[in-house]
Amino acid sequence: MSAPGKRDNIENGDRRTIAPRYDVTGTGESLKKLEEKRNLLRRQKSNNRRIMSRGLSVTSVGRLDSQGSVFGAETHEQISFVEDKKVRKKRSMSRSISASSADSFSSASYSSSDEEDDISPRERPQVNSKGFTDFCIRNIKHADFGRREIEIAEQEMPALMDLRKRAQGDKPLNGAKVVGCTHISAQSAVLIETLSQLGAKVRWCCCNIYSTQNEVAAALAEAGYSIFAWKGQEEEDFWWCIEKCITADGWHPNMILDDGGDLTHSIIKKYQTIFRGMKGIVEESVTGVHRLYQLAKTGKLSIPAMNVNDSVTKQKFDNLYSCRESVLDGLKRTTDIMFGGKQVVVCGYGEVGKGCCSALKGLGSVVYVTEIDPICALQACMDGIRVVRFHEVVKTADIFITCSGNKNVITRDSLDKMKNGAIVCNMGHSNTEIDVASLKTNDLTWEKVRSQVDHVIWPDGKRIVLLAEGRLLNLSCSTVPSFVLSITHCTQALALIELFNAPEGRYKQDVYLLPKKMDEYVASLHLATFDAHLTELTDDQAKYLGLNKSGPFKPNYYRY
Repeated sequence: MSAPGKRDNIENGDRRTIAPRYDVTGTGESLKKLEEKRNLLRRQKSNNRRIMSRGLSVTSVGRLDSQGSVFGAETHEQISFVEDKKVRKKRSMSRSISASSADSFSSASYSSSDEEDDISPRERPQVNSKGFTDFCIRNIKHADFGRREIEIAEQEMPALMDLRKRAQGDKPLNGAKVVGCTHISAQSAVLIETLSQLGAKVRWCCCNIYSTQNEVAAALAEAGYSIFAWKGQEEEDFWWCIEKCITADGWHPNMILDDGGDLTHSIIKKYQTIFRGMKGIVEESVTGVHRLYQLAKTGKLSIPAMNVNDSVTKQKFDNLYSCRESVLDGLKRTTDIMFGGKQVVVCGYGEVGKGCCSALKGLGSVVYVTEIDPICALQACMDGIRVVRFHEVVKTADIFITCSGNKNVITRDSLDKMKNGAIVCNMGHSNTEIDVASLKTNDLTWEKVRSQVDHVIWPDGKRIVLLAEGRLLNLSCSTVPSFVLSITHCTQALALIELFNAPEGRYKQDVYLLPKKMDEYVASLHLATFDAHLTELTDDQAKYLGLNKSGPFKPNYYRY
């Protein structure tokens, strides 16, 4: 400790010495000097904090005077700004929510903003840290973030992880060359890596121009997978990526995993020889399955196809439970809307519609349903939902959600009649349900609000809020629960294994449902997560019901 009365060594910046003692009992001049010293120290500390927060560097012994200049007995170095090598756009490393979605390229993930993002991925060299170049993504530098996303998803996807352990030694997909076209998300990445570990070689692209998680695509490319996908593609980019997945030196695909049918139709249209040599197709969407049945009906389906969409584990869990959670997530992230008291029209009361209505009712919305099917309409009535025609509520409703799988469900005439501020979105796979093309006319003005949110403004000032340009809301604007996708992706993996290993003649040139036994197997793989324990039939009970004790427990015509 300093001796009493010693002055603080301010000039040397020695903060270990104590403050000087002043005679405060004497004249007012002593008090004035003390106050001046205190004010000086306050200003120095304030300036120091302000400069450091701006990225300035101060030496350990140098300090700031009352004007913010640096002085010190042991050094004369000046404060220097931390230099940025390049001027960058605002960048958010937090998960994208409504407040930051305008800056996010991936609404469900970390922001991918970078000065390179203004350049099309097709115009940039693509190479990972190991020199691998057979991919096209937004930015390989975000691979570490994507790997963390995948690791989080793995924790909620027990069936696929269990399938890896059970079948990894057998390699049931050894020799399979799978070309895939699905959403590129953390969950689909777990599927892709599972197929690879089961012996398959894969090339993959996205089925929706807005649903790719850029950092996940980067993680897959860094791991050596041929991925051709990025968020915000143009239509030309979309078809280019499909082409890159089909054609490559030494690559002859023999299996298709599709979501929507675009990949399948591209191969049929341009590569008939490749298509005829394939072993099968696995399709997971309503739209894609509908197109497959049309091909089978006209005799253009020359290989067997598995309809995963109508398997119980996909339809009841992905379509119903997943949409029940993700529809609210998508609407909240994009509009920050409160659902209580809002009038919502849901077009279609299939499994997706049921999930949407259940969620919206739970938060206090007044829900209406439009339907063409009397059975679905009756189900809606029994669930306490009014079934109406669209024109009856088009002028008063606040939110419109399509999920019918049809085209032109909401037309320009209907959009003209909606009230100011109405929100319009789609929960079906295809972007045909809302007639978005009719809104791209000279009399209407488009105003981008944030990522995946547009105001369409009429000449009289009325505006509607259009989400994801009429494309799939939940995967374009939010996320889907990993656990539910574990069920769907496990079903897809088993369907690929079944078609690839089936003996010749088991499946003909037609569309098939996943065998009931496999549906039950997928469900059983997920029960351990809930510590659920199945009851086993006795021999006498099994005989009475005419069942095998290990299943299947329901006939194919059973409606769950």
